[in-house]
Amino acid sequence: MTSGARAAVTRPRDRFRAWMANHRRVLGETLVGFRRDWGTSLMTWLVLGIALVLPLFLYLLLMNAASISGGFEGKPRISLYLDSGYSAQSGKALAQRLADGNPAELVVYISPEEALAEFQSRSGFGDVLNSLPSNPLPGLIEVTPSDIEPGALRRRASEYESLPGVSMVVMDVAWIERLFALLSLGERLVVALSLVLAVGMLLVIGNTIRLAIENRRAEIEVVKLVGGTDGFVRRPFLYMGLGYGLGGALTAWLLVQISLWFLRGPVELLAQSYQNAYSLQGLGVIETLGVFVASGLLGIIGAALAVNKHLREMDS
Repeated sequence: MTSGARAAVTRPRDRFRAWMANHRRVLGETLVGFRRDWGTSLMTWLVLGIALVLPLFLYLLLMNAASISGGFEGKPRISLYLDSGYSAQSGKALAQRLADGNPAELVVYISPEEALAEFQSRSGFGDVLNSLPSNPLPGLIEVTPSDIEPGALRRRASEYESLPGVSMVVMDVAWIERLFALLSLGERLVVALSLVLAVGMLLVIGNTIRLAIENRRAEIEVVKLVGGTDGFVRRPFLYMGLGYGLGGALTAWLLVQISLWFLRGPVELLAQSYQNAYSLQGLGVIETLGVFVASGLLGIIGAALAVNKHLREMDS
C-alpha cells in the first residue's frame, strides 16, 4: 500500500525564526554594499545631510533666540502711576498686595522722593527741579511680569487700571510683539523648509534606489520567476533606504555639532561683553532622536515608492 504525499506543517516559531534570519542576512548584505560602494554612499549621505542641516540650523536659531528673550534683562515693565494724594503707606500696601497675589513677579514701590532723585541723577536738570515749589512726580509701582506674552500683558494692564488709587498704567509691549511675530514667522519657515526638503530627500533616495534596482533587474526577475513575493524583493531596498536616511541624519548631526563648536567661542565672548553668561544650545536627546527617526522613515518611504513603482511595471 503506497501512501500519498503529505504537506509539511511549519510552526509559527519556525516561520518567525526564518523571517528573522532573512532580515539579518539582508541587513548584513546592505552593510556590505555600503562598504563596497562607499564613495557613492558617502556622496548620498552628504547630500541628504546638507538638506537636513538647513532646517536644523533655523530651528536652533529660533530656540536660542527664544532662550535669550526668556532670560533678557530688559523684560517689559508695567508702571502703575498713583494718584497725587495717595500716601506712601497706601502705595506700599498696594505693592505688597500685588506681590502676594503673584509671587513669581517682581513688584517694587517707588515713592515720589525716590522718583525725583532718580530723575535728577539721570536727566541732569537737578537745579531746575530744585527750584520747583513741590515735587511734581507721583508715586508709582513697577511690576515685572513673569508672562511676557503680549495678550497676557494687555489683560494685566487692564486689570491694574481698575485698582483704586491708580491714575494711569503705562507699558511698552511693542518690542515684545515684534519678537513674538519674528519667532512665529521663523517657526512657519522651519515647517515650510522642512516639508520642501523632505520631498527633496524622498526624490534623492528614490532615485538612488531606482538605480540600485536597475543594477539588480535580472536578479529580481529570477526571484519573481521562482515564486519570490513582493515583500521578499522589496526588503533589501527598504534596508538600503533606511541606511541612506540614517546616514544622512548622522551627517547632519555631525555638521551641526561642528558648526556649534566653531560658533560657540565668539557667541560666548559677545555675551560676556553684555555681562551675560550665555552659551549656545545644541540639539537635545529628544530632538536628535526625532531627526534620526524622521530621516530613517523618509528613507524607507522613498525606497518603498521606488520599489513599488518597479514592481508594478514588472507585473503589467
